[in-house]
Amino acid sequence: MKTINNFLFLTILLGVIMTACTKKEEHNNISDLEKLRNTNNINVPMDSTQAINSITLQKVQDVLDLSTLYLSGNKKTEIDTAIYSKIEKYFQKSDSTTFHGLFKELESLKVKKVKVSNINVFKKINDKDTLDFAKFSVEYIGDKNKSIGNFERSAQYTLVSKATEKNKEFKFYFIKFYSDLTEKDSTSVPVTR
Repeated sequence: MKTINNFLFLTILLGVIMTACTKKEEHNNISDLEKLRNTNNINVPMDSTQAINSITLQKVQDVLDLSTLYLSGNKKTEIDTAIYSKIEKYFQKSDSTTFHGLFKELESLKVKKVKVSNINVFKKINDKDTLDFAKFSVEYIGDKNKSIGNFERSAQYTLVSKATEKNKEFKFYFIKFYSDLTEKDSTSVPVTR
C-alpha cells in the first residue's frame, strides 16, 4: 500500500510539474497576431530625399523582377502579355525600343533574379530643364542562386503631379531605364559571356 501511495504521489507531482511547464511555454510563445495587437504604429519621419530613394528602389526592383519573370516565359501566353503590360505601366512612354537594352542584357547573362541596392537619386540640369536620375547597383543571380556579378546601372525618372485639392500626390514614371548618364549620345555595352 505504501508503494502504491508513493507511486500515486509521484504521478500527481509529475502531472503538476508538466502542466506548469506547458503553461509557461504557452505564455512565452506569443502568437504573431498577439504581437501585432500589442505593437505601436510609430511612423519614422522621412525627408523627401529618403522617400524618393525608397520609392525609386522599389520601382527599380519591381521592373527588374517583372522583366526576369517575363523573360522566363515563352512571351506568347496571356500571362506574359499581362506581365509585359504591367512593366509598361512603370514608364511614361514606351515603344519597341524601351526595353530592348534591358531585355538583351538579362537574356545574354541568363539572369534568373536581381537584387537592387545602393540607390542614389540626383538631379542634372540640362539647359533650363532639371532631369531626375537614379544610380544603383544590381546583382544578377543565375541558375542555382549563383551570383553572376554586380553592376552599376542608372535610370531617368519623372514625378508627375496628380494633386487634388485635398492632397498632393505624384505618379512615378521611368523615362529611360539603364540610361547613359553622359551628355553624349552613346549606349553602354553590357558584359556578356
